[in-house]
Amino acid sequence: MSVYVDTSAFLAVLDADDGNHEKAKNTWRELLVGRTPLICSSYVLVETWALVQNRLGMEAIKGFHEDILPLLKIEWVDQRIHQLGAVALIAANRRNLSLVDCVSFEIMRHTGIRTAFAFDEHFEDQGFVSLR
Repeated sequence: MSVYVDTSAFLAVLDADDGNHEKAKNTWRELLVGRTPLICSSYVLVETWALVQNRLGMEAIKGFHEDILPLLKIEWVDQRIHQLGAVALIAANRRNLSLVDCVSFEIMRHTGIRTAFAFDEHFEDQGFVSLR
């Protein structure tokens, strides 16, 4: 079973002040011990880098790059997946839903991944199992 990792999980793992930090740290440890394949999109990486750099600084980015990135299989977003995500976002007509979220849902459907490590309720709203 592969698990899709969302920005919300990466932030919770990295930020000791995050309200979900302890739960995230324990879940992350279980995923690593179980050698669970961890997947994320290139869009999640860009979003995570921007938020970690802004909230936690460059040392945290360095740690993410050196320690976490090598553990991930990256699904690179192509034009087709981007377009499917954009159409889904526009159709949803919800201000608090993001393009990154919609692209994540499309990748999960495309790859058959049913489980997300995410603290974002949108994954459950889309019918995915969330490890939060």
